[in-house]
Amino acid sequence: FDDPVKAVKEADAIVIGGGNTWNLLHEMRKNNLLEPIREKVKNGTPYIGWSAGANVTCPSIKTTNDMPIIDPKGMDALNLLPFQINPHFLDKKAQGHGGESREDRINEFLVLNQNMPVAGLREGCMFIVKDGKLSLKGIHPLRLFKYGEEPKEISQDEDFTFLMK
Repeated sequence: FDDPVKAVKEADAIVIGGGNTWNLLHEMRKNNLLEPIREKVKNGTPYIGWSAGANVTCPSIKTTNDMPIIDPKGMDALNLLPFQINPHFLDKKAQGHGGESREDRINEFLVLNQNMPVAGLREGCMFIVKDGKLSLKGIHPLRLFKYGEEPKEISQDEDFTFLMK
């Protein structure tokens, strides 16, 4: 679009797909889109985001799995949700991988961000936010991480509204 801010303001829905979260946030900042998108969604415009598009709904991009290929000039994101998401959450390390598991990295995040829960969102799952209520849809439970607590599996039948506070 010649005028990305105008495009957001006139949009019937906001759809942000996957890719590198660092680059996505960089481009959103470069085009002055954070506040217009936040305002548009807070005023009722539907938002659909997956992978990087889910990461930017969080207060920050600190729980992305992506390599930091560019400086986004800050990690604060759209802050549409009051918790962090780790999309593509994997329960185990890949065989032969000597580095940290996703759970290890999330626990490292929690040491420095003790009041911020992290939702490990597995493949084939999504959040739906409607009228201030949060629900999980998909084929797997959510793995919820909170500082000082053991990770908890939460099925889609359970109430997720507590994460919205």
